[in-house]
Parts: sequence; C-alpha cells; structure tokens
Amino acid sequence: MLNNIGIPGLLLIAVVVLVLFGKGKVSSLMGEVGKGITAFKKGVSDGSKEIEEAAVEPSKDAAPADKDKA
Repeated sequence: MLNNIGIPGLLLIAVVVLVLFGKGKVSSLMGEVGKGITAFKKGVSDGSKEIEEAAVEPSKDAAPADKDKA
C-alpha cells in the first residue's frame, strides 16, 4: 500500500503537515524525535554492555579448584 507513495506524495504530505501544524510546532516535534532516538540508542548501548558484563562475571566468580583436596 505504501510502496506507491513516491517523492511527490511525500512532498504533499510534508506540505500538509507544515500547513496544519506550523513551522514552530513541526521543528519542536522533530527536536523531540531526535532526543528520543538518541535516548533509544543510549539505552540499547547500555543494555548490550550489561549483557556483556553479565556474561563475563560468572567466569570471574568461579573459584580455582584446589588440587590438594582431590
């Protein structure tokens, strides 16, 4: 359905949005979208770091085997 929009259709949608909401509202909305994307990327990065740290921690916690007790 959306495959047939093309460049002229996107331009028409952009003009209609600009007319309906105004330049100030659209620019502030795009700023908020940018902040949201940045926060999402930071969250994904932090999550992947936590997963990597959790995978490394069990190997650090493992106590070395005593050869004298065996």
